[in-house]
Amino acid sequence: MEYIKKALPDKFAKTGWILLVLGIIILAAAFAVDSRRAFFDYLWIYMFMISIGVGALALVALEYLVGATWSTPFRRIDEFLAAIIMLLVLMVIPLFFGIHDLYHWSHNEIVSGDAILQSKSPYLNMNFFTIRTIFCLVVWLFFFFMMIRNSEKQDLTGDPRLTKRNNIFGTAFAPLFVITLTITAIDWMMSLEPHWFSTMYGIYYFSGTMVAAFSVTTLFAVRLKEGHYLDPKINNEHYYSLGAMMFAFNTFWGYIAFSQYLLIWYADLPEENFWLLMRWEGSWKFVSIALIFIHFVIPFLVLVGRSQKTNPRILKIMAIWLLFAHALDLYWLIMPTYNNAGAPLGWQELAFPFLVTGITMVVFNLRASKRNLVPVRDPKLESGLNFHL
Repeated sequence: MEYIKKALPDKFAKTGWILLVLGIIILAAAFAVDSRRAFFDYLWIYMFMISIGVGALALVALEYLVGATWSTPFRRIDEFLAAIIMLLVLMVIPLFFGIHDLYHWSHNEIVSGDAILQSKSPYLNMNFFTIRTIFCLVVWLFFFFMMIRNSEKQDLTGDPRLTKRNNIFGTAFAPLFVITLTITAIDWMMSLEPHWFSTMYGIYYFSGTMVAAFSVTTLFAVRLKEGHYLDPKINNEHYYSLGAMMFAFNTFWGYIAFSQYLLIWYADLPEENFWLLMRWEGSWKFVSIALIFIHFVIPFLVLVGRSQKTNPRILKIMAIWLLFAHALDLYWLIMPTYNNAGAPLGWQELAFPFLVTGITMVVFNLRASKRNLVPVRDPKLESGLNFHL
């Protein structure tokens, strides 16, 4: 294909940096006022960025794993977003300084007087916790560098063997993605309440991550096409699969969320139901109810039709909506441990939208400034551009 690289507007980069700086300032002020609350807010930010960065890498791997062609014209978007993984290595460091503020099991004196925590101490201890965190980050970094390097190299050489290599890497990453994401969800979120557990927690976070990954990809794809940064052959029909994946994984999230709730409700065991009861206290009750409609009912009704999945305007709105829904979901998972009497909403939480948006825009711009926005010599590209319903 003939491709003329077009630089993103300066306004995009400036906006990203402004939001990033504002987010850092707000977060720093939050730490100065109440460090314990700030650590919970920061964990909220970190888990959302994992969903975007690692989720984007999973979409790259998924394309190679299943041999998809419809996603090839958009794949470079996910490759750029996956670069957030490099920042995760730095972002996780502050969290280790807040371990004692976040996790009961990190206090030896509490564990020594708690039989349940003692029984879980072979897993919930700082050494093993740190090893697992490093393992997950190393896995993500390794597959990021290998797959992205091969994809970018193919722009220069056009060697189809690079696609075959990424098919292997994508296949290998698929199970590791699920395993590392589950470990991360259990370690950083579920262990906030170490007396409680759910065998569905990992798949719950996985489903939300996939919703967020497809949503941010859809948002960038539509905006870039509107700005004439992608191939002119791309039309509204190319968005159908993005809309379908947003709808499918969000419906899957609803199924997993309901299944987890149903099992806890039916058994009605004190060691299980206290976790849900915490989210039915004070203003948490309204957040729990809102989550049902914001994360499932409304997106389901809007995206269930075929025509909506090819409507750029609706897709942009629903992509932003679902990203907000995932953020609300993570807030609902994390913050009751900080305050189970009610949802702590204040100026401190403004750090989240500023930092998340700023980081995403800055990383995307830095990667896009030196790379093609389209994998121009990928052997699947022509088939992807000729996609039609």
